[in-house]
Amino acid sequence: KNSSAAVSERQSQLAQFYGCQEPRAERSIREMTLLRHVARLRPASSTSSAAAARPLSTMPTSSSAKHETWRGDDETDNLPMVKRRDGTMDVIGNNRGFVDYDRNPEAYRPPMERVTDWAELNAEPHDSVERIVQAARCMDCGTPFCQTHTGCPVNNLIPEFNSLVYQNQWRQALDRLHQTNNFPEFTGRVCPAPCEGACVAGLIDSPVTIKNMEYAIVERGFQEGWIVPRVPESRTGFSVAVVGSGPAGLAAADVLNQQGHKVTVYEREDRPGGLLMYGIPNMKLDKETVIRRIRLLEEEGIEFICNAEIGRNVGVDAIRATNDAVVLATGATVPRDLDVPGREAEGIHFAMEFLTKNQKRLLMTRDGTLESAWDDTAITAEGMDVIVIGGGDTGTDCIGTSMRHRCKSVVNFELMGRPPDARDTNNPWPEWPKVYGVDYGHAEVQAVFGQDPREYGVITTSFLKDEATGRVTGLRTSDAKLGPSGVEIVPDSEREWPADLVLLAMGFVSPEQQIADHLGLDRDERDNIKAGYGDYRASLEGVFAAGDCRRGQSLVVWAINEGRGAALKCDEYLKRVASQAKMAA
Repeated sequence: KNSSAAVSERQSQLAQFYGCQEPRAERSIREMTLLRHVARLRPASSTSSAAAARPLSTMPTSSSAKHETWRGDDETDNLPMVKRRDGTMDVIGNNRGFVDYDRNPEAYRPPMERVTDWAELNAEPHDSVERIVQAARCMDCGTPFCQTHTGCPVNNLIPEFNSLVYQNQWRQALDRLHQTNNFPEFTGRVCPAPCEGACVAGLIDSPVTIKNMEYAIVERGFQEGWIVPRVPESRTGFSVAVVGSGPAGLAAADVLNQQGHKVTVYEREDRPGGLLMYGIPNMKLDKETVIRRIRLLEEEGIEFICNAEIGRNVGVDAIRATNDAVVLATGATVPRDLDVPGREAEGIHFAMEFLTKNQKRLLMTRDGTLESAWDDTAITAEGMDVIVIGGGDTGTDCIGTSMRHRCKSVVNFELMGRPPDARDTNNPWPEWPKVYGVDYGHAEVQAVFGQDPREYGVITTSFLKDEATGRVTGLRTSDAKLGPSGVEIVPDSEREWPADLVLLAMGFVSPEQQIADHLGLDRDERDNIKAGYGDYRASLEGVFAAGDCRRGQSLVVWAINEGRGAALKCDEYLKRVASQAKMAA
């Protein structure tokens, strides 16, 4: 076997060959082997082959404990040897990676640890060896369903960036990722990963860890300094107003700015980011991640105007008069209510009100402005029996937030029955798998209280309240089942549940109507702004709509898709206006 001195000497020679400022003995074994292969192919005068390469960390982590590394006399056989499913040891290969290696997603921190803070759920990321193993599991399919309409809404080039990570070409992987996704640091944290539901490997086995890979690539880009402001070289002279700074608005603003237009984003809250800033809790998406991207967009020339509610303190007509086009990305913010007896009781809140106020309090605490700026309207679950009505991501976020408030108990009502453990016959691959799962909030309740918080097939029939104080004291429910005519109440199944705080997380029905009313925009049967998908033009010339205000409540990744699409159509419109003006002149 090679002595450490001999290995160090070869590393120093290679470092000098590639013009490294400092020889790195801790260079990853895989990286050094790749450099050796390149060294044999290039003349001694070439220095371009690894100029962008960076050493990967080889510090031992929990995920690398099962990997065994063997160094042989043959320099071409110097890669990490890892254990495969059949028990044998061999170097990492991607020809049969999906057969040889198990799926190993990055873990969350233990529930009993994370409920005590507001830090992100994710534990330490995988080491470099495990990252290559997981990238090797990608099948490089002839038809990659992960990036089609059944998978990723922004059509990420998933097999390509997995292959580049496997080859340790992280900079190129980042370039591929940014071709289709403006903000992979958001989707890499909060997206439910429909790409993984459509992964071909998942047809008979476990899918590739696409979401983890996406986040690892973009974070590597920030760490290495590869993601820097891209200031357009020239400006068109056109100005565009984007109303709303959620994922759709930010994506539209980014694309339009890169086309050379002057972009101003209007946000009614005190900080940009919309749903990303206030609707998604900090433990799922750290707000420093959002702030980092906002600052980058500002450095690229985008202007953000906060505390600007169009139709209230900023006139709609003024916006149109001072801009050549308007992109509406206001989201779907009208929550679905529960119109049953006792709804007027105090202590019943919409989920987004609860989550937003909590996040504002956290940010004020961080900024040191809590005492001076807080208006004492906090909604706390501390010491309370909490009932969350409605499942999905928002319901889970309410559960997780209540747990961090140190609630007394938490129960989650879901109208539909418990999903199956595996795909049903009417839910075939590559559709999104409608199966039973345990999200982070459910796991935290299980760890603290010893049981899953979810109650399936439950419909709320009335709220109970203290007549003296007007506060909610409980709920009355019945069991529900899905019948031929829809949801049916099961006779003689009435129950009562204690509750000091009730959170309504039943989704959203439509965007707010002030702007559409003022502009006289056409709307569809669900009160969304009427604009065709792929076209995005509203019924008024120069006005475009994107995201949830157009399609209805949906995912962050769909909002990015629509923001990008609407921006391109808006750019086409402005170019047509410029062409017509030139012809008229």
